[in-house]
Amino acid sequence: MWNPRQWVSLVPGGLGHQKPHHYFEMLRVAWRNRRQLPFAWRILMDGVCDGCALGTSGVADWTIPGVHLCMVRLELLEINTAQALDPDRLRDVASLTELSSAELRNLGRLPVPMYRQQGDPGFRVISWDEALDVAANHIREHDPRRVAIYLTSRGITNEVYYVAQKAARLIGSNHIDNAARLCHAASTEAMKGMLGYGASSCSYKDWLGADLIVFFGSNTPNNQPVTTKYLHAAKAAGTQVAVVNTYREPGLDRYWVPSVLESSLFGTRLADHWFDVNTGGDLAFLVGVFRALIEMHTRLGQESVEQHINASALDEGFIRHATTNFQAARHAALETDWKELIASSGSSEAHMRSFAELLCAQPNTVFVWSMGLTQHVHGVDTIRALINVALVRGLFGRTNCGVMPIRGHSGVQGGAEVGCLPNVDQATSEHWERIWGFSVPGYRGLTAVEMVDASAAGQIDVFWNVGGNFLETLPDRGRSRRALVRPRLRIHQDIVLSSSMLVESDGDVLLLPSATRYEAAGGGTETSTERRIIFSPEIPGRRIGSARPEWWVFGEVAARVRPEEAVKIRFEEVAGIRAEIAQAVPQYRGIEKLGCKGDQFQWGGRILYPDLRFNTPDRKAKFSAVRPVSLERAADMLYVSTRRGRQFNSMVYEHTDPLTGVARDEILVSREDAVSRGLPNGSSVRLVSQFGEFRGRLKFGPMRSGNLEVHWPEGMVLLSSRKIDPVSLEPAYSTTVTIERVKE
Repeated sequence: MWNPRQWVSLVPGGLGHQKPHHYFEMLRVAWRNRRQLPFAWRILMDGVCDGCALGTSGVADWTIPGVHLCMVRLELLEINTAQALDPDRLRDVASLTELSSAELRNLGRLPVPMYRQQGDPGFRVISWDEALDVAANHIREHDPRRVAIYLTSRGITNEVYYVAQKAARLIGSNHIDNAARLCHAASTEAMKGMLGYGASSCSYKDWLGADLIVFFGSNTPNNQPVTTKYLHAAKAAGTQVAVVNTYREPGLDRYWVPSVLESSLFGTRLADHWFDVNTGGDLAFLVGVFRALIEMHTRLGQESVEQHINASALDEGFIRHATTNFQAARHAALETDWKELIASSGSSEAHMRSFAELLCAQPNTVFVWSMGLTQHVHGVDTIRALINVALVRGLFGRTNCGVMPIRGHSGVQGGAEVGCLPNVDQATSEHWERIWGFSVPGYRGLTAVEMVDASAAGQIDVFWNVGGNFLETLPDRGRSRRALVRPRLRIHQDIVLSSSMLVESDGDVLLLPSATRYEAAGGGTETSTERRIIFSPEIPGRRIGSARPEWWVFGEVAARVRPEEAVKIRFEEVAGIRAEIAQAVPQYRGIEKLGCKGDQFQWGGRILYPDLRFNTPDRKAKFSAVRPVSLERAADMLYVSTRRGRQFNSMVYEHTDPLTGVARDEILVSREDAVSRGLPNGSSVRLVSQFGEFRGRLKFGPMRSGNLEVHWPEGMVLLSSRKIDPVSLEPAYSTTVTIERVKE
């Protein structure tokens, strides 16, 4: 039955409201893909989404029935159906350097290998044999410790990640990393240390029937739009939604779910509770909530049980039998003064206590978070503080509760899990050596950010990039450019052109055309946010030039670098890779059985730790003694963070975000902060940080006072490459700025 109490408006279709026009946008996508509509249709009906990591098979999933399709996936179709570019356009790249990233993508798909030697004005077409020899010869001629490989998350499959990391180690390099380093490395680091696995402890199905779902620093209607369908179903069953964020995201406030008739007509109110914090203030907020729960528990022990919804704010049985280090964490929280928590969080003691009371009133709670929590210099500690709260409430080992670091890209959950990261423990190295038949390098490998630093300093001779564009994804464009210039060989393996490929080098540049997951013979797999490993079949009917699967390229290059070991790295077909993953990665056993549309399994099952035995040495979860960091700033300064609009990673699709109405050059600001500075709405202003400046126009919005938000990647000019989390080495994407009015 429909529920008018959850409606946003009585006006059908949300007319008069700021919102995406989904059906019009779908028609526009169909028009842009009109020359390849049959192929596009087969991708949608048979493929696994190459957008976010919710995970589908065709247009169905394993959470709720119905069609699951969103604009993120539809917008990506255009890359998959694009025609081949004309290689002659790259004979002289001077005319291409002035094109935007969107204009470069619109030139079409990379069809053939191309090579630019030092001093050449552009690229010439070469054969695959020559391309493989160029790569292998350069790698063979240089110290493997000066070879670095980075893989982005652009629809890359588990099989590619696995072969890439195996090939890197065969040639003697541990310098291999993936895009998860830039988004959820802090989550993985904290969760592995405290729980044992760096993955969601629950499933999407646990949203349905939960008492409460809390979103921290996450904007799922923009980044994972299908979640709004889950939330619509959850709210119909009585679930409440809370949001902890600096900006009151309109998409989390209300949304028109296009595949649900009631919601598409009248909209759905999503968030029931809002808790505003400063940029980076989540750490102090969560420590404050943890302290409030401890203090509530003390009071509850002294008063009548009948006076309270829940007799205990802490799950004492769970804490006693399933955890360690609680007293140290308790002591650290109680030692932190409330004034410090208030100053650092941007919240109030009353709001932190209110949040704690909400958790007590709703015992089945799911915590969901994203980069608003992780991309800070204290990202790991923030996730540790969040896990502390989850542990003290006993949100593990049962349905309809848990913790979920939600992933924005389809490849990043599986990438690290199959070994595409620089450093693994000794037991894993020894296990791989037994399976592979060769030694794994023993030295410490470089993470993605460290690779860029090393390359910029002239310490990398061969830099191999699969997808990605450091010029548009990392702070300090100058450093990123130097990192592209200095290697003796730079390899770009990708689907389309990017600005990084056109940077003139002190050495040579090799372009290798990639087949998409839909074009790769034998298909491939991805791992979703909920740990579901899903088979994506090959889609017949269309191929671009001589583009090859990335796993094949890594195997062939490594075989030419180490011909005596070639049999250990070459795979005849992709099913053989899955069979080896099943041996090399124990939690992925079962992947070898996947080979048809719809094949999938969920490692760990629906709920991790069902017997409350965690994947730690003593099988117990470990509390962390976390304290907040000081976020002091001068009186005239404001916090600024970067946000996403209508885009996928750094690929921007629209100038104005249909969810917020905010243009790419607009700066979200609270009315209070603007008025106090004499700045009217729409003012042209300049933001100045210690590292750079950004010019744009003010846009009033429901923003926590003292904070600003600008779009990424445009706002990266304000950021420093030196601000990184010291534990996870994940970059920070926020800073402090002054604001001043400028003439039009």
